[in-house]
Amino acid sequence: MNPFQQKLLRSRREFLTSSASGLGGIALGSMLSQDGLLNAATAKDAGEFAALKPHHDPKAKACIFIFMAGAPSQLDLFDPKPKLNELHGQKLPKEILDTARFAFIQPDTATLLGSPRKFTKYGQSGMEFSDLLPNLGSCADDLMMVRTVHSEEFNHHPGQLMMQCGVSRFGMPTMGSWLNYGLGADSRNLPGYVVLTAGRGSSGGSTLWQSGFLPSKYAGVLFRNEGEPVLNLKNPDGLPPQVQRAGLDALRDLNQGRYQEVHDPEIASRIANYELANRMQTAAPELVDLSGESQATLDLYGIGRPEPDPSGQRGTLPHLRTYETFSKNCLLARRLVERGVRFINIIHASWDQHSELDKNLTYNAGAVDQPIAALIKDLKQRGLLDSTMVVWGSEFGRTPLGENRPGRNANTGRDHHPFCYTMLMAGGGLKRGLVYGKTDEIGWSIEENPVHINDLHATMLHLFGLDHLKLTYRFQGRDFRLTDVAGKVIHDWIA
Repeated sequence: MNPFQQKLLRSRREFLTSSASGLGGIALGSMLSQDGLLNAATAKDAGEFAALKPHHDPKAKACIFIFMAGAPSQLDLFDPKPKLNELHGQKLPKEILDTARFAFIQPDTATLLGSPRKFTKYGQSGMEFSDLLPNLGSCADDLMMVRTVHSEEFNHHPGQLMMQCGVSRFGMPTMGSWLNYGLGADSRNLPGYVVLTAGRGSSGGSTLWQSGFLPSKYAGVLFRNEGEPVLNLKNPDGLPPQVQRAGLDALRDLNQGRYQEVHDPEIASRIANYELANRMQTAAPELVDLSGESQATLDLYGIGRPEPDPSGQRGTLPHLRTYETFSKNCLLARRLVERGVRFINIIHASWDQHSELDKNLTYNAGAVDQPIAALIKDLKQRGLLDSTMVVWGSEFGRTPLGENRPGRNANTGRDHHPFCYTMLMAGGGLKRGLVYGKTDEIGWSIEENPVHINDLHATMLHLFGLDHLKLTYRFQGRDFRLTDVAGKVIHDWIA
């Protein structure tokens, strides 16, 4: 490109950035923001990577989003329906059936499926939990149960994108990326956004922790369950630290030179990621070393508990050691919060129980019940729950009709149901012991207080001190946001 063309492409913002010593200004802005000395206007001029101050006083500082990929059955875990049990085996009323949409169910022969689970009221709130979740039930007075979440998406990958990104399209930033873009991270030696997985993995894969059009600095970093936390983080044998440092310095100088020519924010992101990886060589192994945890803490989370025979269980295999892995992930989530990580996504799959519902749901609930309850109790005991938002949810729920897909045993599972399902939330400025929303007597639709996924995201951002209408990023001539063109803050949730 000739000098005249380069001059035409330089915007006022690029001129100001380069005249402030380029990446040096960005680094200074980042350090100032860590000390709370950088306001939003200064941050915008300093570059893409300086953390902004919140729009208002935040209640939450970190989020642990526990994503049950595949869609648990709310009717067998959180939302008891005596009327559904009474009508077991009968057809859905014609006025509903004529307008219903299904993923796999054959509507002409579909019948209602009651639940064999027993529900108990817990705590002063009287919140109801299935007999599969006694440990979570013991946390009832610290939880908020939302029974009326709904979505437009019937299938897993679009639904998972909707929950993580606010829209069901590829290439969009996830909520973890948006939070770190808006607020930055308090940790210098670990990523601001960490992903932990258990089970077979979600159908959405890495699209569920992408940064989309935001700089890649804000993407989630997948931590492994065995061996090195991050692949290729450890130096090869025989590489002295001073040689590695010299190599990083050379890469930084080359990238900085290129950045000053083209002002591509991805180059600045690349420099930041190299430096973070260098610091993580010490921080990541220390994070996953649980030798400093007491035996009482390990027992609380269920680390070391036996793995039930997973043979025939949908979504897992013996070598995955799902029970142990999920327990460890919940403990690591607490340790990540203590080290300043902004957003932790624990993904467990699969809860896609189209058949053998009782068997598979029992296995999955057993994997997650004790560790999640332990996480909530541990955060509370350490004084971290008030500032840490814990969310338990999925892409949609399950239908009150039994699965009758050809080739499957009829009425032993449930199909996809996006019209109403349940999520749990705790901490981070949320009310405790609250059951929000009401579904109809068979669990088909919402009667009171519907909550769209965009409303959920708007409220989460609000508790982090961010106005979802103002947290935007201009891409391809349009200002994008997590809540797209919808979303409202649900003030009834806020303590």
